[in-house]
Amino acid sequence: MKVAFENRGPVDEPYLKIHREPSLGMQLRPGSMEMGLRRSAMRRVMFDAGEMGLCPPQFEYWIGSADMEHLTLTISHAALMNACDGIGNEAELRPQPKLADVRLRALAMAVDGERIAGFPSGRLFLDSVEQALAMALVVGYAVRDDYVRKYRGGLGPARLRRIRELVQEKMEDELTLEELAGSVGLSVAHFSQMFRRSTGESPHQYVLRHRVERAKQMLRTAEARVLDVAVACGFKTQQHFARVFRGMCGASPTEYRNDLLR
Repeated sequence: MKVAFENRGPVDEPYLKIHREPSLGMQLRPGSMEMGLRRSAMRRVMFDAGEMGLCPPQFEYWIGSADMEHLTLTISHAALMNACDGIGNEAELRPQPKLADVRLRALAMAVDGERIAGFPSGRLFLDSVEQALAMALVVGYAVRDDYVRKYRGGLGPARLRRIRELVQEKMEDELTLEELAGSVGLSVAHFSQMFRRSTGESPHQYVLRHRVERAKQMLRTAEARVLDVAVACGFKTQQHFARVFRGMCGASPTEYRNDLLR
């Protein structure tokens, strides 16, 4: 876990903040900050001491002038995966611009006390707190992927990995059942049967789900247009993209983006 303290104040120009890894921020005193998903749509947000914000991986937003003392805890991917293993599913963290959580605050305050003291307890203390934070985030603030289940029989790990790689490589292109089956050396009929036995979903559902997951990552960036996201994720029209996205996420792509910093 990485620990950073910031004393934010006026800035000459707004700047783009990119969180490559999941991060949890806590305000150490009452303050405010100008922020928004787009530079043209920033607003000032007020924070009380102890209020927190959660940013998922690859999350971007614009920051302007601020008046705040801010502690940022960056959670490693390994810690989150360990927390997911404890529950049995993968999980997707959702952005939380303002949250009040007694347990998370207590853990963050313990880290801040350790920081002020010069980290006398060493790496083991931070690793232990990181794992506790990861578990609390997964349990309380993640949407677990109900599609991902383990099934007996079906395709082996190496073949499933090859299919996943092919779907990622061909994200912008039309992908056929013949290509998927051929990538693992099976006939179309046998592949379809084995694939559903392995994953619990059809190849078509699997590909759509991965395209929507990629779209959600892109929608978290500040400047990506919805049309560009649709094309980059293999949808022929923006209307089809919106229909599939709403069916899986319960909101349109625009609504999903607008909810990120509500």
